[in-house]
Amino acid sequence: MNQEPPAPSARETELLEAAYRYVLTHGLANLSLRPLAAAIGSSPRVLLFLFGNKEGLVRALLARARGDELAILDRLRAASDGAPIGLAMATEQIWSWLSMPEHRPLLTLWTEAYVRSLVDPDGPWAGFARSTVEDWLSVLAAAQPPGERESATGVERRTLALAVLRGALLDLLATGDTDRTGAAVRNQVGMLADTEQSGVR
Repeated sequence: MNQEPPAPSARETELLEAAYRYVLTHGLANLSLRPLAAAIGSSPRVLLFLFGNKEGLVRALLARARGDELAILDRLRAASDGAPIGLAMATEQIWSWLSMPEHRPLLTLWTEAYVRSLVDPDGPWAGFARSTVEDWLSVLAAAQPPGERESATGVERRTLALAVLRGALLDLLATGDTDRTGAAVRNQVGMLADTEQSGVR
């Protein structure tokens, strides 16, 4: 019988939150325990005691980032009051959130972890990219009417919507061009809306 892992201590939670704020600004690429510990009022020894090693800390930070992602998805689901709102509206709402300037640090961290999970699949970020794809496809599926959701065409449509959102997000993070990337997403939203209105399955 599997036992639940022990709940983190208040100090562990406090340091994890501080470390999370640090990596939102500085990223994970050159994360070093000594400057991190100094910045958050701790020591490398304490961090190693609490998280085991640097990889354990990175895993905890990625889980914390995914927690933010899941909270966003829950808010998007709640906004529909449980009724399918359609892919067009869901895509538009997701892009509205993704394109807000205050979310850039979090999205940059997601992107870094996403890429690292592809190039270093055995590292602490293992599975992060797949989990992110599955999380976002799940919320897009929930936006679709049941008949469309379960069809092969429905799977293709939400995969395309996610690809457009992800591509536009990478472009936005690289260039800061909200107008151009937003116009591209709105173009796709319009095509999704036209398809939904035509009732094509």
